[in-house]
Amino acid sequence: MGDTTASSFWGPVTSTTEWCEKNYARSSYIAEFYNTISNVPCIILAFVGLVNALRQRFEKRFSILHISNMILAIGSMLYHATLQHVLQQSDETPMVWEMLLYIYVLYSPDWHYRSTMPTFLFLYGAVFAIVHSQVRFGIGFKVHYIILALLCVPRMYKYYIYTKEGTAKRLAQFYVLTISLASLCWLLDRMFCDGVSDWLINPQGHALWHVLMGFSSYFANTFLMFCRAQQLGWNPQVIYFLRFFPYVEIQKPKTQ
Repeated sequence: MGDTTASSFWGPVTSTTEWCEKNYARSSYIAEFYNTISNVPCIILAFVGLVNALRQRFEKRFSILHISNMILAIGSMLYHATLQHVLQQSDETPMVWEMLLYIYVLYSPDWHYRSTMPTFLFLYGAVFAIVHSQVRFGIGFKVHYIILALLCVPRMYKYYIYTKEGTAKRLAQFYVLTISLASLCWLLDRMFCDGVSDWLINPQGHALWHVLMGFSSYFANTFLMFCRAQQLGWNPQVIYFLRFFPYVEIQKPKTQ
């Protein structure tokens, strides 16, 4: 929101979108305080996933996927901290790149022409980044992102119905739950944006979107790691650290 109670370190707002939090209310260096710090759990969750992928030598696609989650969260922090258009792109462009990675991870195991898919997706991501740096899409960006997300749904559902392990199915259920709650928080935050910043307690819907999306991405990645390990015959198991935090443990055949 445009209202401020402290001087602005980053200068006038140039981003195309502002969110329902008073600018520079808590620091002259951070435009949207809660929307910025709410990305920290996303980084931590992605880092945990990355360590697990590297520790067990999963395919590189999963390390890249976790790293893309971290890059997205860092880009989001920069955007919300500054509300500058050039840094808005550091949030929005990685969002598209991340969805392209999910499309690759979901569809590549059954793709017969191995080089065509990564080549096309790479070129698509590169062209989008160049165009997005020159054009302010506004609502067009959101529609584009939703279309990419919807392309992932049929494949995720196929993996879900073909997975017999109950603990793995629960990961997919947690993914659907968290992304649904995150989307609801995002939508309500936009719908009541005009008045919510003046409430006695601002529920910080967009910050909740960040946190829930961090968990959603972690659950999705862990579920996909399980499914891929099954395809490769790695005998995966979902283990709960302290009976709360899920991760995939695999046992590769000795020949691997």
